[in-house]
Amino acid sequence: MLDNNEVLVQVKDLKKHFKVGRKQNLKAVDGVSFDIKLGETLGLVGESGCGKTTCGRTIMGLYDATAGEVFFKGETIHKKSAKDKLALTKKMQIIFQDPYASLNPRMTVGDIICEGIDIHDLYRGKERTIRLHELLDLVGLNHEHASRFPHEFSGGQRQRIGIARALAIEPEFIVCDEPISALDVSIQAQVVNLLIQLQEQLGLTYLFIAHDLSMVKHISDRVGVMYLGHMVELTKSENLYKKPLHPYTQALLSAIPEPDPDYSQSKNRIHLDGEIPSPINPSPGCRFVTRCSYKKEVCHFVTPVIKEVEKEHFVACHLF
Repeated sequence: MLDNNEVLVQVKDLKKHFKVGRKQNLKAVDGVSFDIKLGETLGLVGESGCGKTTCGRTIMGLYDATAGEVFFKGETIHKKSAKDKLALTKKMQIIFQDPYASLNPRMTVGDIICEGIDIHDLYRGKERTIRLHELLDLVGLNHEHASRFPHEFSGGQRQRIGIARALAIEPEFIVCDEPISALDVSIQAQVVNLLIQLQEQLGLTYLFIAHDLSMVKHISDRVGVMYLGHMVELTKSENLYKKPLHPYTQALLSAIPEPDPDYSQSKNRIHLDGEIPSPINPSPGCRFVTRCSYKKEVCHFVTPVIKEVEKEHFVACHLF
């Protein structure tokens, strides 16, 4: 991480609702706010369906925001013309979750990686080939791989192709949307280490979306925890793992597998009982109230606002 307090991406009260039927709305992201500093990695974690991927895609402009704003270097990314959006994609890119589905099977690896270069008309002819070879070298692939098709590669190699495609137009900010969840465990660490190496080498800023908490700890400078469309906790990585404050975060961390079987058996695992409420037109109050063992009367009626309870430690909970 670069030693810099400059804010690169600012998310303010971001909401993304999907219409379900005539009168119902699925509130995938419902009022999320955070900043991402230049050169840092912000991890975004939570259970499947909590809204973290939708949040990342809305930040990128792949989804139109229902409400709220996203700023890149102080400039809003939504409500822009097609020309302005195209210019913005040079600075912001995304690595998708599924390396099998995100690569066009009819295109060669070279054309996949250089698609952004061609769209923005950055390099042509020999310069394009030189840039392609540079990108293949960056992600640990051979030059001859450029003429092959995606089906000829393993999952880890395909994700490296996806990373090279994201780097092709020299972005400053990359959304990593669960880039390792579809890979074998033996390959996951290689891809994460590659991302860390590229960040140090190119000065990149990441939003790293994942549900593997142990891997998020390895790569992230700060971590935000989402639950049913809300941000419930946000702090530095070491703070979150040493002293989690929100009951949901405590339960998540207690579920991390431990390599030592003796320690794993003695570990106090927090089991969450109760039903997960529907994100379609949810009731007022805390979204976690149905599963929380510390709930109070106010939790049923008032939605907690995220606030700083310790230095650089933000929590949305009525206990604080």
